[in-house]
Parts: sequence; C-alpha cells; structure tokens
Amino acid sequence: MSQASRRAFLQQAATLSSLGAAGPLGLSLLSMNEAAAQSSPNDYKALVCIFLYGGNDAYNTVLATDTDSWTHYVNHRNPASRNAADTSTSIALMPAGTTPVSGAAGGSPARFGGVLPINHAGRAVHSGRQFALHPALPQIQQLHQSGRVAVLANVGPLTRPLTKADYSDVRIRKPAKLFSHNDQQSTWQSFQPEGAGNGWGGRMGDLLMGLNSSNSASNVDIIRRSFTCMTPSSTSVWLSGQSVMQYQTGTSSIAGLGSGGKVYGNARLFTAMGNVMANHSADNLYARDHQRFVRRAMDASSLLIEKIPVIGAPPWGNPGVTNVYNEPLLQMTVPSTGTTSTNPLAIQLQMVARLIETNRLGGFGIRRQLFMVSLGGFDTHDNQNQVHGDRLAQLNHAMAYFDMVLGNMPGGDMRSQVTTFTASDFGRTFTNNGDGTDHGWGAHHFIMGGAVRGTEVYGTFPQYSTANAQGVFGSPDQLQNGVMLPTTSVDQYAYTLGRWMGVPQSDLLTILPNLNQFNESAYDLGFMS
Repeated sequence: MSQASRRAFLQQAATLSSLGAAGPLGLSLLSMNEAAAQSSPNDYKALVCIFLYGGNDAYNTVLATDTDSWTHYVNHRNPASRNAADTSTSIALMPAGTTPVSGAAGGSPARFGGVLPINHAGRAVHSGRQFALHPALPQIQQLHQSGRVAVLANVGPLTRPLTKADYSDVRIRKPAKLFSHNDQQSTWQSFQPEGAGNGWGGRMGDLLMGLNSSNSASNVDIIRRSFTCMTPSSTSVWLSGQSVMQYQTGTSSIAGLGSGGKVYGNARLFTAMGNVMANHSADNLYARDHQRFVRRAMDASSLLIEKIPVIGAPPWGNPGVTNVYNEPLLQMTVPSTGTTSTNPLAIQLQMVARLIETNRLGGFGIRRQLFMVSLGGFDTHDNQNQVHGDRLAQLNHAMAYFDMVLGNMPGGDMRSQVTTFTASDFGRTFTNNGDGTDHGWGAHHFIMGGAVRGTEVYGTFPQYSTANAQGVFGSPDQLQNGVMLPTTSVDQYAYTLGRWMGVPQSDLLTILPNLNQFNESAYDLGFMS
C-alpha cells in the first residue's frame, strides 16, 4: 500500500469512527433491521416530503376563523378596513360561505370565494377556536374531513422552547440565520444553515437501509444505497445521508446510462465501461471508490429502466398515454385564470408512485424509502392573491391525485404505508406589505396518509392579535410584523415521522440535535397511528 493510500485509508477510518448513528450504532441497527427484514417481508413504509420553496404563507393556508381571530386577521390583511386612506391591496380571504365571483380579477380574494371550514376533535388547547383552509384547497379539506389529512400548527426550527422574552434575550441561543431562504431551507432539512452535508431524511435512510434487501445478493448494496432515498426533483440535503446516496431520476423517466440510454450510447460501450468500473485494481482508495460509485450508478440505472412501469398505466395514468403533458389526470384548472395546465407537482408524485411500484415489480425487497418532491413560487412579496392561490391549487390537486393513486395501486391500497408531509423555508408575516407578505418563521403544515390521525389540528395554533401604534403585537405567539414564534419544533415533527418509520428513539436523539431540549412527553406529536 502506498503512503497516499495508507493516509486515505486512515482518514476514512477516522471518518467512520466519527459517524455516530451511521457508525457502530448504525451498524448495530443495520444488523437488527436485517433480521427484521427476514421476518416481515410485507412491511413497507415510505415518507414523501413535499417542500414548498419560497416560504409558504401559513396565515392564508390554514386560518383561525373564530370571531376574535377573524377580526385581527382582517385588521392586518386588509388595512383599509381600519384606515380608509390605506392603499394596500387586500390579501384577506373572504369569509366562509362566500360564493366565488368568476368574473372577478384573478388577483382578488373574490375570485376564490370563501374559506373552507374544517372540523377538529376539540383538543383542550384549541377550545373555542374555529379553523378553515384557503378556498383553493377543497380536496385537502375533504381529505381532512375523511381522516387522511391532519394539520400541524405553528412548527419551525427551534433550538429549545422559546418565549417572546427569550427571543429578545441575546444570551439565549436561537436558530442561526432566521428569515434567509437558503439557510432556512437547509435548517428545515438538516438543522444547519446552508452548507450542511446531510439531512435528517438521509440519516434515517442510513439507519433503515438494512431493511432493504433483494433476492439477488449482487444487487443488495445497489438497492440499499441507491434506492432508499430517491427524488424525481432536484437533489436536496434532506435526502443526503452518510451511507445512502440519494438517487435522482427524471420527473417522468430514468436517465439511461447504457444501450438505448443516453450516456454510453450502445450495448458494447456500456458493457466495456462497466468492466472498467468493476476492475478495482487501482492502488488509490479514492480511485477505487470512484470506480464503485460509477459502477453502482450504471447498475442502478439498468435495474430501474428494466422494471419501472410505463406512464400510461392505471392508476397513475391512462392507457396509451406516453407523455406526462398529455395525461388528463395530471391536469388541473388554474383558479385565477380558469385555464387548464399540467401540474408539475403531480408529475413528480406520479413518478414516486411508479418508483414504489417498481419495488414490487422488480422484487427488490425494499421496506423503507424516503422521497422528496418540490414546488416553487411561494415567495409572495407581491401579487399574493393570485400567485399564492394558484400555488395552493397545485398542492391541492397533487395531494388528492397522489391519495387516489396510492389507494388503487396494482398490489393493493398503499395509503396506510405511505405518509406525505409538507415543509417550507418558513411562514410569512401577518402584516400586509402592500400587495403581499414578507419572510416569517413558524408555519402550518399538512400530513397525509392512511396511518395519519386526521380531522385534527395538532400542535398549538397561534393566538392572533392587532398591533398597537408602535407595531407591537400583544399575542405571545407573534413577533414583529406578526411573524409566528414557533411553538413546535422541526425536531418534534421529524421525531413523530421517524418513529412511524420504525427508527428507535435512541437513534432519533442522535439525528435530531435539539430534541432533548424539549419535554420527552412532547417528542411525539400524536398525528401518526
């Protein structure tokens, strides 16, 4: 072994010793998972994260509509209601029961009609409160009422429980770089600002990949490392692990590397390149790692291309359709214009469903998977009524489509085996900036699936208030400009999802760095059965 190779080996050994959950503890869990995999062949679970890039306006997504809350809401979302001289465009939604006005301007609340009331079981913390959804979310309203969607209120990154006084105290640690898009996207996904190397989804994947085995011993490593964390969207830190490598597909196809594929244009060249990559004679450890990486990518691509079902097959598509942009199930009506458009989020979720079915068709033996899809356009500093309403309509259509598909999968109803949840950079301000809203902190999110305890609002919904002449809000839950101070942490959100996936509490404590700052009885938020 050369000196360079020896140094590389020692560096890799040192890295392994510092991996924490993915090191000895992870290897121990891996062994347990392998044993569990042999005894529970039909135990499949998947998490699907829908990330709403830009910072979704939670105040207009899930609303408190009891009389006191609605008064404060209108005061700040429609400032002209208090001051006739104010020229701000109203971003206050219409009261429940208001009929949509089809001829109204696309950027007006009247175009969408009244908010959609939702029931809740009456948890003591929400006694006397009433809630509703944006009028662009009628199918999510139905899913909530049917028990397959829950709302988690006022969740965001926290290093510990915080009060307004704590927030103003410079001695108390808060999450770094609040209100910054890139940093808060990363913090939601990894608990660190931009530049993090792995996320909590990938770390869970590290621990769970031992459950993913194949009938073919030669494919085990490929399946575990490449197919545990997958995305038909752009790669993300959330899916990045220390052992698993997120696999990025196209939105509707697999990027081919071999014959009939894209990079190596014919079978002979593909085979020759595969033989080169399989020859691990290189003396340098990094060169051998590169060879294994490329070989694994080639094999993974071949496996998926061979087994993935076609676009035009029920339940995700209509027979004969070969282009997603011609698939009626992926099309929706844009509420602000009344035109028909193909939904990019639904396209991604169609691909997720096809990848889930690939596991069954290919006999891959995968029992735990994590997927990430995304939708942009939520940074609504202006033209909020139209832009936000149209984005929520895409979310509404896509989630309902995915629920329908999962309920009719070729191998049987999979809604209880797949849990879908939303996340975003941050919420937005309660105040109206003239035609939109600015960056916030806490926000409300949806969780969907057959294993979800739906028809409920979990966490603690914020108290609304009206700012005084100095711009100070009286509510303990609202900071400057009415920004929500989170009362539930992303760590708790992730813990509840992780426990459902089967990750032990001891391992979640290593993945979720702030969890032990909260009361242990509050780790699990209760929205999963």
